[in-house]
Amino acid sequence: MRFALTAEQNDFAASLRKMTEAAKTPGVVRAWGEGEPAAGRALLRQLAEAGALGLTITEENGGFGAGPVEMIVAFTEIGRAAVPGPLVETAAAIPALLQALPDSALAAERLPELAEGAKLGTLAVTTAAGASAGRAGGAPTALDADVADLVLIAERDRITLGIAGDLVKSVDAARRLFTVTAGETLAEGEGVSAAIDLAFDTAALAAAAQLLGAGRALLDTSVEYVKQRQQFGTPIGRNQAIKHHVANAHIGLDMARPLLYRAALTLESDADAETRGRDVSAAKLACGEAAYQAARIALQVHGAIGYTAECDLSLWLTKVTALRSAWGAPAEHRARIAAALRAGNTA
Repeated sequence: MRFALTAEQNDFAASLRKMTEAAKTPGVVRAWGEGEPAAGRALLRQLAEAGALGLTITEENGGFGAGPVEMIVAFTEIGRAAVPGPLVETAAAIPALLQALPDSALAAERLPELAEGAKLGTLAVTTAAGASAGRAGGAPTALDADVADLVLIAERDRITLGIAGDLVKSVDAARRLFTVTAGETLAEGEGVSAAIDLAFDTAALAAAAQLLGAGRALLDTSVEYVKQRQQFGTPIGRNQAIKHHVANAHIGLDMARPLLYRAALTLESDADAETRGRDVSAAKLACGEAAYQAARIALQVHGAIGYTAECDLSLWLTKVTALRSAWGAPAEHRARIAAALRAGNTA
């Protein structure tokens, strides 16, 4: 079976790419990492106007009611441009969480402003396959909790408002993590735990798409660089070893893409939680490892300049390093895949 995007989905991706290229995101990323989010919020509002933030939000809640495939189309372009901000949380995790709750009142109240870009949301998940962004000193952490208008903590069978605390150092300066503490309880009891699990898987899938997009950007940058960089009067891209490195990065990303779309279709099909978790974990693991390989190869072909903060390449290198462990580290996703396979063998 050959999976291919529709003309509308390809046009949507092209429009997002054009928008992010015009925004000159490296400058936006650097400003966001320095605590100056104005340019970043302006870009996020543009993305919202294009429909990227309200894709998975139902029409009743102010969104477009699109599916997981459209979501990963958008997040692949977001990752390609290294757009900063709590996009996974605002456009994927929180909509999935609130719309899966037995009581629809929270979704109707909170989601319309997220869909239109008027507000940003962030979420710390401390259960399911792993924490969304880890812990610091025992406290859960949430991305950009200082600028988010809605901060939520999801733990076991309870959802609370979150209160931002201290900034936690991240390898990616533009992924500004903050400790959060629980405030007012918004929902608890029956059905909440299942909603949290779904939110985690939806967020992991969106992060996988970001990783695939970032990996593509690193590959494209590497190809252009080895065509232009000369040594002994010839482009370094003519070196057979470099050709092999770049080809390996290309193959890795191409092999990860079908797993990403398979997971999106599984999520769309309302499969059981175990099947959904297996496919999402396979996608997150494959996209994370492929992007990380592309990052290592990009750094190798660029040489020492790739390490420097002044080089735009470094923004994608640190983004991939951080995203690889966000919404479940590789070891956690390997464990989920192994557990699902063992269960299938004994069924």
